[in-house]
Amino acid sequence: MQASFLTHGTMRHLQFRGLWAGGSVYFVGNAMQTMAASWMMVELSGSSFLAALVQTAVFLPMFLFSLPAGVMADITDRRRLIVRALAVQAAAGALLAFLSLTQLTGPGGVLFLIFVAGSCTALMSPAWNSTVAQSVPRDELPQAIIATSVSYNGARALGPALAGLVFAYLGGAWNFALAVVSTLIMMQSIRRWPPPPHPPSRLPAERLWGGMLSALRFAWHSHTVLAQLLRAAAYSGAGSALWALLPVIGQRQLGLDASGFGLMMGCLGAGAVIAGSLIGKVRARFGLEALVTAGCVSYALVMLVAAFSRWHLPVYLALVVGGGAWMSVMSTFNTATQTSVPPWVRARAVAMHTLAALGAFAFGSAFWGALSDLAGLSTALVTAAVCMACGPLLARRFPLRMGEARDVTPATPSLQDLFLGKEPDPGDGPIAVEMAYRIDPQNAEDFLSAISQLRATRRRDGATFWRVYRDLADPNRYLERFIVTSWADYLHQRARATQADHEMESDVRSFLMDGESVTMQHYIAER
Repeated sequence: MQASFLTHGTMRHLQFRGLWAGGSVYFVGNAMQTMAASWMMVELSGSSFLAALVQTAVFLPMFLFSLPAGVMADITDRRRLIVRALAVQAAAGALLAFLSLTQLTGPGGVLFLIFVAGSCTALMSPAWNSTVAQSVPRDELPQAIIATSVSYNGARALGPALAGLVFAYLGGAWNFALAVVSTLIMMQSIRRWPPPPHPPSRLPAERLWGGMLSALRFAWHSHTVLAQLLRAAAYSGAGSALWALLPVIGQRQLGLDASGFGLMMGCLGAGAVIAGSLIGKVRARFGLEALVTAGCVSYALVMLVAAFSRWHLPVYLALVVGGGAWMSVMSTFNTATQTSVPPWVRARAVAMHTLAALGAFAFGSAFWGALSDLAGLSTALVTAAVCMACGPLLARRFPLRMGEARDVTPATPSLQDLFLGKEPDPGDGPIAVEMAYRIDPQNAEDFLSAISQLRATRRRDGATFWRVYRDLADPNRYLERFIVTSWADYLHQRARATQADHEMESDVRSFLMDGESVTMQHYIAER
C-alpha cells in the first residue's frame, strides 16, 4: 500500500482515474473558495468568530445532510443525485462571484452562499465516494482511499496558494469564479464515468427515514464501526481549532496578507501529500493504533507552536507536520470504516464517517472561534492541544481494526425456511421471529455463549428486540426470539446477512442434539 498507485495500482482502472482527476480539480476549486471566503470575512468583519464560522458554513451541512444523502446514494440513481447537486453548487458559486465582483455582499451573504455550496457537497459526497469505491477491486480499496486523500489534501496545498495569489492580484471574486469552473469539470467527469446501477432486487424499496434508522442501528450495534466514528469525531473536533483559527494566526500573530495565509494553508496540504506517500508502509509496519497515537501527539505539538511562535518559519514547518498528521489519522479512520461494512450500507457508512468527522469539525470550529474571542488565541489553541493529546486514551474502550472479507461479503439469502401460505404486505408488522434449539445440558453454557454473539448481528441488521429463553417445561429446549418493525424490514434483515454471520449461526447449530434441527416460527402483531 504505497504511493505506487500514482504510476500503476489503482490508476490502471480507467473509471477510477477519471473520477480521481475530476475530483482533484473539484477539491482545488473548493479549497480556493473556502480560503477566499475566510480571508474576505477577516477583512469585512475583523472577527475571529465570524472567520471561524466560514469553516462551520462549509462543514455544518455535512452534519445535517450526510446521512440522508448516504441513504439516497444507496437507494436512488447516484448519477442523477451527483449531477443535480453540482448544478446547484455551480449556480451558488456564480452568484457569490457576481456579488463579490460588484461589492454587493456582506458577511451574512458570504456565509449563506458558502453554506449552500457546502450543502451541495454534502448531498453528493456519499454517492461520489461509493462510486469511487466501486471503481476498484475491494483489495485495492485502501489504496484508492489514500489516493483520494492525497488528492483532497494536495488540493489543500495547491488551492489556498493559488487562491492567495488570485486574491492579491485579481480579488476574491475570481476565486469564486474558478470554483464554479472546477464544479463543472467534476460534473463532466461523473457524466463520463457514471456509477454502476444498483443491482436489481425483489425486496421492497427502502424509504428515506427507514434507511436512516437502518444506518444508525447498524453503527450502534457494530462495535467496530461505532469505535471508528467516535474516534474520528473526537479527533476532528479537537483538530478543527487549527484550521478554524488559521486566518487569525496569519493576520494577527504573524502579520501576513492573503498570499501569506494561502502559503500557510499550502503547508498543511503539502504535509498531507508527503504523508500520503508514506502512510501505507507506516500503517503496515506499526499498526493502526500506533499511527493514530503518533498523529494525535504530533498535531497537539503543532497547535502549541502555532499558539506561541511569532516567527514565520517554525509555524510553516509545524504546519507541514500538522497536515501530515491530519491526513494520516483521518484516512486511517476512513479506511477502517469503509473496509468494515457490507455493500448495502457502504454509502451510508461513508456518510456517517463524514457526519462524525465534519460535524465535529463544524461545531468545533465555532467553539474554538468563540473561545478565541473570549479568552484569547493562545488559550484556545492550548486547550485544543490538550484535548488532542488525550485522544489516544479512547483506544482502551474503542479500539480500531480493519474489517475482513468475510465480515462484509454478503451471504446468499434463503427464503425457503419461511413456509408461509400467504406472505404479509411489506408494511405489515411488527414481526416476531422465534427459533427453537434442543441442546444437550452439558453444552448449555457454551451454546448460550455462542448464541449471545448473534445479539449484535440481529439488532445491527434490523431487529428492535432480541432475547434467548429456556423452556420451563423442557430444560433442553431454548428459544431465540427477536422482533422487527415490519415484514419488509425482516426481508431486508435476512438479505443483509454476511458470511461471518452465517459462520456464527453454524457455530450455534453445532450444539444441537444429534438428529435435531432448528425450527422457526413467524408471528405478526394483531393488536
